[in-house]
Amino acid sequence: MHEITVLSGKGGTGKTTITGALAALAESVVICDNDVDAADLFLLLQPNIQQREPFISGNTASINTEACNQCGLCQSNCRFDAIQQTDKGYYHIDPFACEGCRLCERLCPQSAITSSKNDGNTWFMSDTRFGTFVHAQMGPGEENSGKLVSFIRKQAKETAAKNNAGYIINDGPPGIGCPVIASLSGTKQVLLVIEPTQSGWHDAERLIQLIRQFQIPVTAVINKAGLHEAMEQHIEEQLISHDIPLIAKIPYSQVFRQAMLNLQTIVEYAPDSEESQLIKKVWNTLAANKTQITN
Repeated sequence: MHEITVLSGKGGTGKTTITGALAALAESVVICDNDVDAADLFLLLQPNIQQREPFISGNTASINTEACNQCGLCQSNCRFDAIQQTDKGYYHIDPFACEGCRLCERLCPQSAITSSKNDGNTWFMSDTRFGTFVHAQMGPGEENSGKLVSFIRKQAKETAAKNNAGYIINDGPPGIGCPVIASLSGTKQVLLVIEPTQSGWHDAERLIQLIRQFQIPVTAVINKAGLHEAMEQHIEEQLISHDIPLIAKIPYSQVFRQAMLNLQTIVEYAPDSEESQLIKKVWNTLAANKTQITN
């Protein structure tokens, strides 16, 4: 199968809207929402959940104050400053600062420290009108989103292989952090969605530098075209300097809003519109690139 990851560098560019439209155009596809910290592709796909499983994201330590002899060994060796002492001399562990390394548990001479698994994250396998959808939900304060992205991508690949799917389409997270790195590793092609604003290009350029480290073919679209013509021209010139093909300039349009209010992708809601035709052009280019990359 051919894996395409849609990224943007920042939030609010319309990346998820475009991802949903591409999923509607693809035949034999598995869709994966890699934006686990703020997942919202499910709002558009309206999934019917078939499988729901917890995802263990690490450990959190706690101290039994009755067994603790207040030696302070745990606090002096905690490199994350997660262990604090109260006015009464008792030690306690801040669960938000604890990194789950379990060093304190191993050092405690009284065996007063134990660790519990963090199971506040959940991943799902769902059916949609376009195909199988793999997605996740992170609980409040939970971490290891990069590991969760890697895990659901693995599930998507296994499902695609089992179903003999031709494509996996990933809706990637914003930024350049661990979740983005986890989204890039092993993917075959990146579609970069750029908003024609100063911050849109700034964050996209940082992302381009990261993508180059993985040596992954990348193409770009400018979404919300017409908002800032001078910035669009600057972005086009910069993409040329980075040797990144610009597939399309998709205009800012209220049709997208109407489509989302109807819980549809743009190619479902207005299939003959200029916006839909441009997204079809994007998909045809990505599909053609699949053949070139494979060969």
